[in-house]
Amino acid sequence: MFTTLVAVIAALVLGHLAPAPMAALRDWRWFGRWLGWLRAHGGEVAAGRFGLVLAIAPVVLLVAAVQWLLAGRLYGLPALLFGIAVLALCWGPRDLDRDVEAVIDADDAASHDEAVAHLQAAGGSLRADAPTLVDATLLNGLRRWFAPLFWFLLLGPLGVVLYRLLAQAVQGPQADAVAAASREGGAWALALLEWPVAQLMTLSMALVGNFDTVFSAWRRAGGNRWALDLAFLGEAARAGVGMELAEDAADAREAGLVPHAERHPELRDAMSMVWRMLLLWMALLALLIIAGWVG
Repeated sequence: MFTTLVAVIAALVLGHLAPAPMAALRDWRWFGRWLGWLRAHGGEVAAGRFGLVLAIAPVVLLVAAVQWLLAGRLYGLPALLFGIAVLALCWGPRDLDRDVEAVIDADDAASHDEAVAHLQAAGGSLRADAPTLVDATLLNGLRRWFAPLFWFLLLGPLGVVLYRLLAQAVQGPQADAVAAASREGGAWALALLEWPVAQLMTLSMALVGNFDTVFSAWRRAGGNRWALDLAFLGEAARAGVGMELAEDAADAREAGLVPHAERHPELRDAMSMVWRMLLLWMALLALLIIAGWVG
């Protein structure tokens, strides 16, 4: 858990202080070339429903071997550094809050459309209306931040590498190099990995926002059913953001103030909610670490 907390802080700091070098390091085109070669030479296995297993397994097994070899050596320092490096590389790959700010600060239609496309790089509708942007912010928060964090916490470096490679093969630019049947199987596996993370994100959203509103939206969207569908995450986010904006406007009216005008207030509030959720996760990690040390 200590490794996870340090690695998350390192990934966030490196992404802000050195965005260009980190963007270059988080270049997954090599994986796209590997997928293309495997599709051309892998025969029926690579083109089948489980073709991505053949593509992802060698990389995950290599990371698992290094993780196992470093475990317990030199008081855990090599394992710590390896974990930080792996999570920093698998974080993102684009910086979520920078993409949100780019949408808000865009001065013309062309730059706004480009910023929206970057924000929706990890999934989401191509529309640019407020509810869609809120949905895209939470979905990209899941795929850029929370899912890598969850699987790193659960399985270590091999878990986050498994998730990132699968996400890149299904949702990233490398998806074009994957056969249709393999992409279908990969989409099912990706949904299986993301569903528990989306449930925890919704719970976090309820804790840092309006619990009743988020919980009602979660149930209305079918979040209480055993189905690999993430629609409940966007529904809960839109409901929570709408309620917070309404409460802010009501507070301003009671104080005799006029709510100040700003571009994309829903998007600002959605990004603020994502940050609060991440801080909640990190605070819980810190408490667990302290409890372990005390115990």
